[in-house]
Amino acid sequence: MLTITDDEFRKLTAFIKTNYGINLKEEKRTLLLGRLQNVLAQKKLGSFSEYYQQLLADSGAEVVTLIDRITTNHTYFMREADHFRYFKSTVLPDLVKTAKDKDLRIWSAGCSSGEEPYTLAMIIYDFLGKEIVWWDAKLLATDISSQMLEIAKAGVYSDEKLAKLPAQWRLNYFKKYDAQNSVLSDKIRNEVIYRKFNLINPVFPFKRKFQAIFCRNVMIYFDAKTKAELVKRFYEFTEPGGYLFVGHSESLTRDRFGYKYVMPAIYRKE
Repeated sequence: MLTITDDEFRKLTAFIKTNYGINLKEEKRTLLLGRLQNVLAQKKLGSFSEYYQQLLADSGAEVVTLIDRITTNHTYFMREADHFRYFKSTVLPDLVKTAKDKDLRIWSAGCSSGEEPYTLAMIIYDFLGKEIVWWDAKLLATDISSQMLEIAKAGVYSDEKLAKLPAQWRLNYFKKYDAQNSVLSDKIRNEVIYRKFNLINPVFPFKRKFQAIFCRNVMIYFDAKTKAELVKRFYEFTEPGGYLFVGHSESLTRDRFGYKYVMPAIYRKE
């Protein structure tokens, strides 16, 4: 069985943190070893030093595999449901009332396998009803993992994963795919635009600001400095009056980032 030396662990985690912001501390050594052993075995590599050299020389595919293996991507429909309730009852009605040119700009940052942006899309579709044809209501959903983006685009989920969704949603927006799975309707899948994007990029390539940004349970992988820099960029790309939703374990210092605290894990730019 392969092992990873202190030097190999230090180099590999430094590479991951520098390029992707993910801060793997010493207690994650066993996790890293377990998730990458099969990768090294398939490539017939004898050490993590050899693997590290391949990463440095890689043109893209090697790093894609690395990120797919080390990211947890634990999500499900209606996770932290109070956020969706607040978006439905307060945020969305306000955006629809004040939006110029019938334009909604919502970003699901770190969208994983798609449950979050699709939930938002169903809320918006319900709210706008037949009027949706007059709106630009497509959501942007980004993630660093190519594997998760492909799963999200397919829109196929186990019936067990759909159990917590409202019955009307399951009826209106899903159809059977096979014995254990259902697939989202095109009218919802077409409302989400998926893109691969690294959140620690120093420059965001967006032409316009967002009225709501969801970045939940992503920054727990970042150190304080990386998190602060990311929240600063989020603030710059949030419309005045727009919202930032973070995970419940990712609260922001109220007097540091410019956002006003609204309720647990929800902030607003005034």
